[in-house]
Amino acid sequence: MRLEGKVALISGGARGMGAAEAKLFAQEGAKVAIGDILDDEGRKTEAEINESGGDCIFVHLDVTNESDWKDAVSAAVSQFGKLDILVNNAGVLLRGKLEETSSQDWDFVMGVNAKGTFLGTKAAIPEMRKAGGGSIVNISSMSGMVGQGNIQPVYNASKGAIRIFTKSAAVQYAVENIRVNSVHPGAVDTPMTMDNWSDPAAKQKTIEHIPLGRTAQPEDVAYGVLYLASDGSSFVTGSELVIDGGTIAQ
Repeated sequence: MRLEGKVALISGGARGMGAAEAKLFAQEGAKVAIGDILDDEGRKTEAEINESGGDCIFVHLDVTNESDWKDAVSAAVSQFGKLDILVNNAGVLLRGKLEETSSQDWDFVMGVNAKGTFLGTKAAIPEMRKAGGGSIVNISSMSGMVGQGNIQPVYNASKGAIRIFTKSAAVQYAVENIRVNSVHPGAVDTPMTMDNWSDPAAKQKTIEHIPLGRTAQPEDVAYGVLYLASDGSSFVTGSELVIDGGTIAQ
């Protein structure tokens, strides 16, 4: 098992990609703490992992709140003894044009996506230092690498911020054996995106731009995150893993 003996904390772990990551990590031997503002769904995912033989706790986590991050890290360490892996997975998405974006929209998206990643990384580093190193995986997006006409530019800006933040943190903490990498998914079937695909024609239009001819499942992304979290990527830091079915290769 690729994460045997490891302890992981995953934000946005109640559903979607975060839940898929948590379940895969548990299958690969990790003890997992999942944090989310969706308490009921988080506890359901916690129960599913434990009932299948894993070891998981759920903690309430608003990623824009520094105290919540401190509490989540403390809960993981208190329950499992250390922290080896952090996945900054929580995120929000808004569609539309720049002129339709309010100041409140900007603050909300940047707060969850960019500030949340910063606060999570800041909270995890001291415990990873105690453990002798660790792996931080930040979920960016292909939207952090290219512009898109149907997504509010604040989303692209927030994911671009995660991309370069990852590189800076990787360079600063490599000497302490703390690796930091980013993952850049394309279109993924999650509760967040499915709200925008209630019209089958809209989803089909998206698929037409994906060379592999389909949208991703959360597990497609989870396996990439697993690689970066594991010791199999021990010489990988400051890197970008694009999981988009070939979309931005065109």
